[in-house]
Amino acid sequence: MTSSNPYQGRDGRHFWKTAIAERAAFEIADLWQPKFRIRPKTPIITAGSCFAQHFSRALVARGWNWQDFEPGPTGLSDAQRRDFHYGIFSFRTANIYTARMLRQWLGWALAGDPMPNEVWQRGGRFFDPMRPAIEPGGFASVEELNLARHDTLAAIRAAVAGAGVLVFTMGLTESWACRDSGLEYASAPGVAAGEYDPARHVFVNHDYPAILADMAAAIAMLRAANPALKLLLTVSPVPLTATATDRHVMVATARSKAVLRAVAGTLAEGDDADIDYFPSYEIITQPPFRGMFFAPNMRQVAPAGVDFVMQAFFAAQAGLARRRDGDDGTAPPPDGASAAAQAAEDAAADDLRCEEEILRAFAPAPAATDHND
Repeated sequence: MTSSNPYQGRDGRHFWKTAIAERAAFEIADLWQPKFRIRPKTPIITAGSCFAQHFSRALVARGWNWQDFEPGPTGLSDAQRRDFHYGIFSFRTANIYTARMLRQWLGWALAGDPMPNEVWQRGGRFFDPMRPAIEPGGFASVEELNLARHDTLAAIRAAVAGAGVLVFTMGLTESWACRDSGLEYASAPGVAAGEYDPARHVFVNHDYPAILADMAAAIAMLRAANPALKLLLTVSPVPLTATATDRHVMVATARSKAVLRAVAGTLAEGDDADIDYFPSYEIITQPPFRGMFFAPNMRQVAPAGVDFVMQAFFAAQAGLARRRDGDDGTAPPPDGASAAAQAAEDAAADDLRCEEEILRAFAPAPAATDHND
């Protein structure tokens, strides 16, 4: 008689052979079982690393209710709007790469923490250390910079109060901070603006306990402002542009993503029914997909990858709708609508705004190769 064991009776998606090995890559499904419903009409806000930009664009392309609380002044062209970082995230913070940066922004906007008075300069113009790339060429004055900060804080407050779901993409563990104040910057001083001073600036590579604590503090502020807000976490599959550690950049990337994924898993697998994790990271990076979703530089995610990720999102939500209360329009769009959405995403694929990309300019020139035997 065969003894029973806890794996007997599990369905096919729980076994590598049936879920992965016996399937073609594009047949792999059921990667996400959502904890809560997100409807097309649900007010959704997005923040985080560069990959979060794909998420908002896919929502808009399919007619879902992505919310922009800082659309910017009228009269700007679409290109100008993006150059000034309007309409990229739900508020004009630019990329929020780390949990500490999220905690900072929410502290200033929601908890009354005093805004820092640090300002960077270059060529007689003024730059915000928390988002140095949002204003092409910098601000004309410190007063103008401070007014822009307060506009963004107001937008964050309105966004959090009015949203049903916040999608936050965790991107990096590496960061740079002011040694005295602890203020964490969006990029290292001297990259986009400012001047690097080793006596004033310190490199930080956040670990699991620090990131978990920062996320817990951020969630507490979000809940205090909007108790009904749900949080959908993702981890960016995009590797580091460069590392400030002594490790190889690939090894440093693996460390960063592993820590972020562990924190996201801890939060999503807890008892809180309003925090979930969506596996965009796994869909892009795991072995069954053989790197096919990356662009030739093996870093940027190709449009086909973004579309596959978002189809997994919409399909999972459609499945949850059918199981809970019947199909109410949450299902993926028909082929024509899907093709139109894909075309819109493809057109914008090379137009992401990512401060980290600036680091590419500092890479050394390739070493000369001797092809003679």
